[in-house]
Amino acid sequence: MKKLLTAFVAITLASVLLLVLINRLNAAQGYSGKDTLTLYNWGDYIDMDLIDQFEEETGITVILETFDSNEAMFTKIQQGGTSYDIAIPSEYMIEKMIEEDLLIPLDHEKIPNLKYIDERFLDLPFDPGNKYSVPYFWGTVGILYNPEMLPGKTFESWNDLWDPDLKNSILLIDGAREVMGMALNSLGYSLNDTDPEHLQEALAKLRKLTPNVRAIVGDENKLLMLNNEASIALVWSGDARDIMWDNEDLDYVVPKEGSNLWFDNMVIPKTAKNVEAAHQFINFMLDPEIAAANTEYVGYSTPNKAAFELISEELSGDERFYPPPEITDRLEVYENLGKEMLSLYNELFLQFKMHKK
Repeated sequence: MKKLLTAFVAITLASVLLLVLINRLNAAQGYSGKDTLTLYNWGDYIDMDLIDQFEEETGITVILETFDSNEAMFTKIQQGGTSYDIAIPSEYMIEKMIEEDLLIPLDHEKIPNLKYIDERFLDLPFDPGNKYSVPYFWGTVGILYNPEMLPGKTFESWNDLWDPDLKNSILLIDGAREVMGMALNSLGYSLNDTDPEHLQEALAKLRKLTPNVRAIVGDENKLLMLNNEASIALVWSGDARDIMWDNEDLDYVVPKEGSNLWFDNMVIPKTAKNVEAAHQFINFMLDPEIAAANTEYVGYSTPNKAAFELISEELSGDERFYPPPEITDRLEVYENLGKEMLSLYNELFLQFKMHKK
């Protein structure tokens, strides 16, 4: 009897050890089973408490990985080395991912909370009928500035940035579409312009801006503006709101010539291993109370009309971040310009950066 018991214990222990080994191997290989969801998101772009809540409600473990550019995200998904169940790209990249057959069509019946999304943010040209994507956040690109450090200065126009008084004052986003778009808009052109002559004209104008450019940066602009170490920055509206939360001296404006109206949407890559959980997560994030909590944390503008009613009036009533139609009508969504034209944008932007050095 004792021998049988000892053998039983040994077999049980061996089985447990084998299961542990299998789980570790699966984890090491990026395995995503029915109880795991792998989320690929921008950094600090979701309230982690909501991930905990989703895990508690569903029993699904969320693995979060982050990226810092649409291009980096696209390359990693295209290579297929890691299986992501959900990614959150921007509108022009979603269009490209659809063209490259990298996304799974959504089952709208499994996303009943889609009904809470404002119709203004549905059925847009980059994804007609929202066949592949669901809105997550939206916003604008504009000018964040410190009126206390710049007495008498206003920035109603992009051209105000070329003021000689602003020498060594401006922080620019390290992004070709944003900076080239700003220059194109300042000339009265579309930020999706593909005329080579217009693009060269934009580069020439950017070179004239060089004396006013302090640096071309990434997230460093937040700390520099927050601590009043810089007075002007080209920023996304959500970053502006975040910085202004801690530095009330700052203001944000979208210039009159127009700018970018961007969208980040949730999608399911074709390599997803847990499509069911992906739909569950998307529907969870569209719940009005969840979406409102996420909006309060992230600071970007919510496309969820029911969540909009739940967020603080300090957020919802601020027209700098929820601009009226007379402003949004002047804004443009980035279009997928194609590989050749995007390469030209990147090359011209690189020439500008080299000129800055």
